[in-house]
Amino acid sequence: MTRTMTGICAAVAVAAGVYAMNSFSTRQGETSLLDIQLIGAANAQESAEAAEVDTSTIVEMVQGAEDAPVTMIEYASYTCPHCASFHADAYKKLKADYIDTGKVKFIYREVYFDRFGLWASMVARCGGAEKFFGITDLIFQQQSEWTRAGNPTEMVEALKKIGRLAGLDNDKLEACMQDATKAQTLVAWYQENATKDEVQSTPSFVLNGTKVSNQSYEDMKALIDAELEG
Repeated sequence: MTRTMTGICAAVAVAAGVYAMNSFSTRQGETSLLDIQLIGAANAQESAEAAEVDTSTIVEMVQGAEDAPVTMIEYASYTCPHCASFHADAYKKLKADYIDTGKVKFIYREVYFDRFGLWASMVARCGGAEKFFGITDLIFQQQSEWTRAGNPTEMVEALKKIGRLAGLDNDKLEACMQDATKAQTLVAWYQENATKDEVQSTPSFVLNGTKVSNQSYEDMKALIDAELEG
């Protein structure tokens, strides 16, 4: 099922706040100051236009040679089954055939259909650029497990478990997940990119500036080869 952008702002606006309410209450059952700040940040960003956020702090996640003749951008959601399928098959072929050989510069950009995709993104980015793609692979591989883990708290714990498998400790993960400013900035960054590239569904791709839809690897390969041939 292809995921579309309808209602995305409303779905993500309370994402960080709901996470705080469900996952970071104090042991005495009270809400911490950081929880309150996180909820406030979520409520403050009803739309990208309303929030004046400096998105330049968000690091682009890139693989391949900087001077590769072809640049491919993938827009994907961690909760999108078709995105998981792409990463389980076509992406591995793309990496071997084009990214690792210096022909394609690959940029991965997250799309947030829901609060869970945002949380997954915050875990994936918690280890920095060095660990990002490895954690992304784990998140997609275990998509059917963590997205069905139960209530929001259990889903967060399942995502944190993935982060620990990648070598992140629990204190680091909790700090990443409670970063209200980062959550707000990621949503604004996503909205800027999706508007600029007219992204309506995932996975979507931009190949040397031209938007292309999800398709078989052979069809995608033909498009890349045409770009390489000039």
